[in-house]
Amino acid sequence: MTTTTTLDGPAGAVRPVPDRQGTRPDDERLALATKSFLQDLNTTTALYMESCVHCGQCAEACHYYVQTGDPQYVPIWKIELLKRAYKREMGPLSPLYRLFGLKKRVTLDDLEKWQELIYDSCTMCGRCALVCPMGIDIPSLVLAARHGMQAAGLVPHDLWEPTERAEHEGSPLGATPKVLKERIAWLADDNGVDIPLDRDQADILVTVSSIEIMKYPQSIVALAKVMNHVGASWTFRSDGYEATNFSMLSGDRGGQRDATMLLINAALAVKAKIVILPECGHAYQAFRWAGANVYGKPLPFRALHISEYMAEEIRAGRLTMKPDPRSMTFHDPCQVARRGGVCEAPREIFKALGADLHEMSATPGANWCCGGGGGVVTIHRADSLRHRVFHLKMQQVEDTGADVLVSSCSNCRLTFDDGQAFFHWDKTAHSLLELVADNLAERH
Repeated sequence: MTTTTTLDGPAGAVRPVPDRQGTRPDDERLALATKSFLQDLNTTTALYMESCVHCGQCAEACHYYVQTGDPQYVPIWKIELLKRAYKREMGPLSPLYRLFGLKKRVTLDDLEKWQELIYDSCTMCGRCALVCPMGIDIPSLVLAARHGMQAAGLVPHDLWEPTERAEHEGSPLGATPKVLKERIAWLADDNGVDIPLDRDQADILVTVSSIEIMKYPQSIVALAKVMNHVGASWTFRSDGYEATNFSMLSGDRGGQRDATMLLINAALAVKAKIVILPECGHAYQAFRWAGANVYGKPLPFRALHISEYMAEEIRAGRLTMKPDPRSMTFHDPCQVARRGGVCEAPREIFKALGADLHEMSATPGANWCCGGGGGVVTIHRADSLRHRVFHLKMQQVEDTGADVLVSSCSNCRLTFDDGQAFFHWDKTAHSLLELVADNLAERH
């Protein structure tokens, strides 16, 4: 049997790789899902399960519910099957629930019907957790539910496919080490910029999102310009560069661990003091906030989003820019700002640029999700619903009256590009990193 390392088990622990095509016997798939649900239940998650007071505040925080009015999209309802498994199998009254049949056993049919709620209509953006009076972290419960769905072979094919590609090729979009090397050589030559690759030692390991490699390659050039401008000792590594973690999005614990350990090992190999994460929200969430759990101890280096790093360099006086006084608005990526806490760094950058920043109606970190996070933008059957909720984001941007829309997440940019094309919208989402690189001051 093929095995791989668990995400949260002891060193050397292994797990069977579930058949994500769903060809295992149904009872075996259901048993794997139930086992996974229970594996994720601990004191904290049990407290979440017991704390909901059914106030409904999470409903009004969810873009899916707000745009449809459909009660199935209420965030807390999306984890109902996980809650049922807990109540029946582990809760304080579980013997009574089983004895009197008060909580029915979760079936494979239940899980198959539930798939669209867990994957298609939840970006794990965290707005629901932000308003919950009981402090229930619903996105973490949705992620736990995805672990069980993955174990049962119920990851949507559009999300399962790039997850598998990442596990076998090192990148969800086919940006293999060979592609990376070719792309860096081409970008360095065409733009006359030094882009170090595979240095034996560097103070900073820089990572990248495959979306940037394949769709927004100028982000790589911009990154190189910024790093060279501040005089950093830095490098890409072809043995650890892909920060996008599709395994986390699909619910594959083992794949999530593998992808994270590639970056950790590359950082250790070059004796890095800092690992810079790219303009990718879920890359930040997977490495900055879950990396130490994967490693099993504190990371021996700092993990920074690129906007955090640039803000630090501005404070140190090493990153200097020409003024760009245009009116701009900033879309806070959910996983970087609301879930990751990086709200002030981008605004320090806009201040240093002298930009006329028009904030969106919600306070920084509380704006509407773009609708494409959590892997949703890859699931084609979810397009109609995703476009419907994108109206909220469009209106929020329009209400600012700003001329330039900026974000610091390539996945958000991808979602904005899709929305722009679908609605024939006149707004294009620009990269904060590229904006900085375009306005670097001359070094004297």
